[in-house]
Amino acid sequence: METKIKEDLKQAQLNRDEIRLSTLRLLLSEINNSKIQKGSDLTDDEITSVVQKEAKKRRESVESFKKGGREDLAQKEESELKILEAYMPAGLSNEELTKLVEDSINELGANSLADMGKVMSSVMAKVAGRADGSIVSSLVKEKLS
Repeated sequence: METKIKEDLKQAQLNRDEIRLSTLRLLLSEINNSKIQKGSDLTDDEITSVVQKEAKKRRESVESFKKGGREDLAQKEESELKILEAYMPAGLSNEELTKLVEDSINELGANSLADMGKVMSSVMAKVAGRADGSIVSSLVKEKLS
């Protein structure tokens, strides 16, 4: 996956696509920082995790900029988010996610909000980055209530 990102970076340089270029440079920088922290190369799943963290930062920035009335900056962040989403795995549909949550609740025998932590860790392990944690959390709360 890292090779693909580097190839896309080269193509962005050739095309003089500034927003793609800066986004991919930042992404590769974060991947390298993660490599240094880990002390070895990253697996594709770990790289996907880095991409998801960066995408989450962009989503939060878009919200903040819109609240602050800075549409120009919000649009820039949205453009970067679209670029990052190309490197993320396909997301789960609401039906698939609901089924995973219900299956986890049944497997663990969870029946109250006190079991939410157990259910969340089980579901998040199964979705492996294909769903946003806040969406999973609200769905688990709804099912346990």
